[in-house]
Amino acid sequence: MLKLQLAYEDGRSACQAFALPLLIGRDPACDLALKSWRVARRHAHIAQRGGILFIEDLGSLGGTFVNGRRVSDYGPLSVSDEIIVGPCRMQVLAVPPTGVQEPGLPGGGFPPSQPAAALMTIPLSQQAARLEDVAQTNAAAGMAEEAERVRHRRRLHKALLDALDLRRRDIMALSDAALRSEATNVLSSLLESDTELPSGMDRGQILREVVDEAVGLGPLEPLLADRSVTEIMVNSHAEIYVERAGRLERDKRAFSSEQAVEAIIDRIVAPLGRRVDEASPMVDARLRDGSRVNAVIRPIALRGACLTIRKFPERRLDMSDLLNVGSLDQHMAAFLSTSIRLRKSVLVSGGTGSGKTTLLNVLSNCIPDGERIITIEDAAELRLNHEHLVSLESRPENAEGKGKVEIRDLVRNALRMRPDRIIVGECRGAEAFDMLSAMNTGHEGSLTTLHANSPRDALSRLETMILMAGMELPLAAIREHIAAAVDLIVQQARLSDGKRLVTAIVEITGIEAGRIQMQELFRYRDDGEKRFEGCGVQPECFQQEAELLPLEWLTQTTLIGARPAAEAWQF
Repeated sequence: MLKLQLAYEDGRSACQAFALPLLIGRDPACDLALKSWRVARRHAHIAQRGGILFIEDLGSLGGTFVNGRRVSDYGPLSVSDEIIVGPCRMQVLAVPPTGVQEPGLPGGGFPPSQPAAALMTIPLSQQAARLEDVAQTNAAAGMAEEAERVRHRRRLHKALLDALDLRRRDIMALSDAALRSEATNVLSSLLESDTELPSGMDRGQILREVVDEAVGLGPLEPLLADRSVTEIMVNSHAEIYVERAGRLERDKRAFSSEQAVEAIIDRIVAPLGRRVDEASPMVDARLRDGSRVNAVIRPIALRGACLTIRKFPERRLDMSDLLNVGSLDQHMAAFLSTSIRLRKSVLVSGGTGSGKTTLLNVLSNCIPDGERIITIEDAAELRLNHEHLVSLESRPENAEGKGKVEIRDLVRNALRMRPDRIIVGECRGAEAFDMLSAMNTGHEGSLTTLHANSPRDALSRLETMILMAGMELPLAAIREHIAAAVDLIVQQARLSDGKRLVTAIVEITGIEAGRIQMQELFRYRDDGEKRFEGCGVQPECFQQEAELLPLEWLTQTTLIGARPAAEAWQF
């Protein structure tokens, strides 16, 4: 039995014992009915899972509080814990002994010999909750085992750091391999003399997990090595999601604590000369393999440090890879390759995660050898095969608020570096004006990307970003600037099944009646039959090179065969 001391806001108090599971709510059928507008009909639920006492908030607006902190699922409950639900404060006076269940099935169920008869004795409002407890028993036991693992990992992690500190080694002078070897040797010695670790727990696995968390990326290490994982999202230290084949799924791994997540974020950003702290709680960075990293910590991340990693392919991609996965057809690929080779300025547009940077990488590698290329990015992600390449990266301000270098500054400086092509990883603001100015002043064939859901939206965003530059130009002049600079817009999209493909290639043809005019050259259609098709229009920007564009490129239709989602963008 669970024994509670109840104290109400109106001064009433009582001491009551309850059988488990205990349902708390406003509904009169609840085991503990509380009449208040702050209490939901089914507000909270107290039950044993795997022999451990938990309280779960059932989605109430008013919330459930344990020891002054709002909780959604809390355990184990112990004597002297204070629970507040609406107008009632409950202090735990006695709990069932650990491992002892209420009569019936483990977790508060009923004997298999009389399930129906047992259920008949319970109010209907409680039957669903009790049946849920029975179904969750095995899962709860697994949760308890994982919680025990995390406790030992946290303990050994601290012991390892203390031992390394006692050796007073210059850790910064060690290579990654030497530091990992040092940590493995120290932890192996600690495990040999450790008496707290249960005999059934795999010591080799514990050793790997603790070393990964201490000197590597912790539970992210196997996810980064898994080629089927394209994105990793750490929502909190105990909650990790991954993307596979365009679908999100919860991963069973977890960090031992929020401090472990923050330590890994510091480990990622420190070699790049960047910082993340309370004064600067957001940071963009990259891993050594080029994978994009974004990190957010408290106070703006309310649930604790968050980390998002978008993995990049292990090798440099080319146009054949896009063809193999059906991201475009051979005519579109030939047209884009020819456009890049003939110095047509291209803007790659698309939504978040639609594959803009990947396509930009592929298009950049179509640039002929011998041309001088300058890439400009927030966090270096482009990987080009060219020898004559200069890569520039923006820099945030330092702790004193100085030293900030923006994309716009780098674009201006690039103009003095004698570039043949300028490639901006992504235009987000005033740098769009400088990029278009470069395209208009002898740097044709330059490339960039921006976020937009359609080619027309891309033009609207360009206009907005140029206005952000504070040049106070009339809208007509801005549109003339855009129309003169950009030749082609390539629209990328990510479909509901996770597949990424080119949905349109359009040409900017000039201005008419104050509006930028476009004509569609290629498009993706799905009217029951998925296909890429040429629109049969001769591009105006190719008037002098018309013989280089065979007519079949612009008129042919290519049907898209069914392809498993898992193969949609895996290399």
